[in-house]
Formats: sequence, C-alpha cells, structure tokens
Amino acid sequence: MAKESMKAREVKRAKMVQKYAAKRAQLKADGDYVGLSRIPRNSNPNRLRNRCKLTGRSRGYMRQFGVSRITFREMASTGLIPGVKKASW
Repeated sequence: MAKESMKAREVKRAKMVQKYAAKRAQLKADGDYVGLSRIPRNSNPNRLRNRCKLTGRSRGYMRQFGVSRITFREMASTGLIPGVKKASW
C-alpha cells in the first residue's frame, strides 16, 4: 500500500490540473512562455501519475481496469471482474 500522503498528493495535483487547464491552454495558444512559467508546476498534466484505485500502487498499473497488476490478479481470481478468467490450455 502506498502512503496516504502520496495518495493525497496525487489527488491535489489532479485538482490543480483541472483548475489551470483552461488557463494553460490559452497561454500555450498565445505562445506566452513567461506566463506559463508563472503558474504552478503541479498544474502540468505530465506530473500526474497513474495509481491503483484500491492500493495506491504506482507500478504495474493496468489502465483498462484502473488497478495494479497484483490487485487485478486477486480480483480476477475471485471473479470480481466480469468477463475475465484465468487462461488454461
């Protein structure tokens, strides 16, 4: 499990990206790089990190399901993800 502070930091960054999205787009369209440098760094979408919705793990994230590979395997084994089953041949 990720630390609660790391999860909270990601939520804070996501809110900041939403808040400054329109302003950032306007400044980029105008080519005003001085203005871009004045808005907070955490408002840049590149700083967001995909994290598992359940555990907060950042590595091994499966975009299609929104969870890490470990959580995905546990959920698939218990039948919590519809349409997913273990392969055997």
